[in-house]
Amino acid sequence: MIFNGQSIIIVDQKVLRLDAWIPYHPGGHKTIEHMVGKDATDEISVFHSEETRRQMDRYQIGRVEGRWHNFVPPIQGGSFRPYQETSEAQGVTMSREESANVSLGPGDTSDVGASELNYRRLPQQPQESQGEKQGGLAFLDTQTKDEVTLTLTRYPSLDLSTQNKIIEKYRHLHDQIQAEGLYHCNYSAYAWEFGRCFLLVSIMLLFLHAGWYCTSAVFLGLFWSQMVFAAHDAGHMGITHDFFIDNLIGMIIAAPIGGLSLGWWKRTHNVHHIVTNAPEHDPDNQHLPVLAVNHRFLGNIFSTYHGRLLPYDKAAQFFVQYQSYLYYPILMFGRFNLYVQSWVFLAQGQGPRKGSAWWHRWFEIAGNLVFWLWFGYGIVYQSIPTAWSRVAFVMVSHMVTMPLHVQFTLSHFAMSTADLGPHECFAQRMLRTTMDVDCPEWLDFFHGGLQFQAIHHLYPRIPRHNLRRTQKLVQQFCREVNIPYALYGFVGGNKKVVGSLAEVSRQAAILAKCQQTVAQRADLIHGH
Repeated sequence: MIFNGQSIIIVDQKVLRLDAWIPYHPGGHKTIEHMVGKDATDEISVFHSEETRRQMDRYQIGRVEGRWHNFVPPIQGGSFRPYQETSEAQGVTMSREESANVSLGPGDTSDVGASELNYRRLPQQPQESQGEKQGGLAFLDTQTKDEVTLTLTRYPSLDLSTQNKIIEKYRHLHDQIQAEGLYHCNYSAYAWEFGRCFLLVSIMLLFLHAGWYCTSAVFLGLFWSQMVFAAHDAGHMGITHDFFIDNLIGMIIAAPIGGLSLGWWKRTHNVHHIVTNAPEHDPDNQHLPVLAVNHRFLGNIFSTYHGRLLPYDKAAQFFVQYQSYLYYPILMFGRFNLYVQSWVFLAQGQGPRKGSAWWHRWFEIAGNLVFWLWFGYGIVYQSIPTAWSRVAFVMVSHMVTMPLHVQFTLSHFAMSTADLGPHECFAQRMLRTTMDVDCPEWLDFFHGGLQFQAIHHLYPRIPRHNLRRTQKLVQQFCREVNIPYALYGFVGGNKKVVGSLAEVSRQAAILAKCQQTVAQRADLIHGH
């Protein structure tokens, strides 16, 4: 069935065929494609409400017995045999409907060792010449295998017994979190958030009226940063847990207040949560030509999200060699990139056009027009008298949001990007690819909950004001299952990220030397 292009996933031992649901899925089709052929119980449980999970039962076509043995999804390079309609046990031919009702047994339960974890190049990539392979890509493959080997020494074994124990404890932790009421939103905390944002806007308008345009711009940038935290909460349905209300809150913040698209953010962010830190699949890691966060980007990898090659071209080679120095300056311009991505998403209608979210696109287009009316025309053009002051106001207000972009990248850029295959459970993969930032409680408003990214990736719908309490439970879970819990101070985390970028620059220099040596040898051979 998967061979024939059908989207089959396993949830709570139920076999679901989701082809009919994909056009209606508010989170986009890529998230479902990355779950095809896998047990998606944990991913579905932490991302969706109980009501939504019950509605999925309408797509059930069968059941499995025992623990399902995950396949590599087709979007990630997995290959499948044609569908067989004969029962080997009975030696009779069954119809597709009959076979759908047969309980499927678990797959092979053999242990998985490091030797079985080989770097897979997706078939969409062009074939390299033998000289390029020897001179450059062989070096990159060696780096990848070394990364996998080192990762396996730091984390629990991938054998099914060990992974099953982690899964059981992770689900028990989920039950404990629900029992302690950590999914209940503290609305009084949002009253303080609203008061803080109102104060920032008031100060911004005060300085704008006084003609202190750059000072006014600083407070506008701070206001936008605080509002993004609330939009992030709403995008994960972490405020009211109601799909309509939380999406409405998020879109109002994103579009008319911020000039961005919550729909675009959800489309990319949901994939990020499913395939965190996977260079070929996670759009939040794919920043060529300006940044290469892993050595695999030096090999012209194929992005399954964008559906195209990410070329390591001349521009990328220039920026990557200096990326540890350019990291912060590049992030200063991050908000401008978000405008572009949002309008491309809305103009091309990349979001859902059916189901409960069909109207989101039009709401966000209208909201973005409102944003440019009050910000572009009302403030920048009408309230600021000179061209220089206008440029300064725009640049300062946008550059002040740079710490927010640092927050988004800090928790992942220096963490593991190794592909350990489909046997690794969801909880271990999230903790391996994500770090938390340690800070005093009084500074939580500055980080907006993003300092608890490891906790957030494990349980995305927990309201951010409960993440600090949840952290203690997760730390105990990590001790029980022997998974390292990455926790760094803000300064220490930044040093780790910059050091990681510098290491990729070093690897890029080695790659260039390898390719140069191969080219010189080829010239000598042809010369003779």
